Amino acid sequence: VQLQASGGGSVQAGGSLKLSCKASGMIWSVFTGSRMGWHRQAPGKQRELVAEFTSSGSTNYQDSVKGRFTISKDNAKKTVYLQMNNMEPGDTAVYYCNIDEGYREHWGQGTLVTVSS
Repeated sequence: VQLQASGGGSVQAGGSLKLSCKASGMIWSVFTGSRMGWHRQAPGKQRELVAEFTSSGSTNYQDSVKGRFTISKDNAKKTVYLQMNNMEPGDTAVYYCNIDEGYREHWGQGTLVTVSS
């Protein structure tokens, strides 16, 4: 299984970016039944959960991104997205996608997001 993340870049505060993470080598039923989401790691900080789908399909968001970020997925494309709006300098980090099958996890390679004030 490989996760290919894309969509990172540089934006000014208030701007938007959309991240994508495509899973390859994973069968459809596993993708749809897995917990998946986006994490981020800022310089000098620990990796933290940003947003996720639970295995039942409900969503969780870190408090700091509620109302600004939206996680979505396309099961047919086996792709999970993160729409980031009204971005803040504090959102600057490397963003990683993650799929948790329950007994093993997969991580994407990380995509850098930089928000300037």
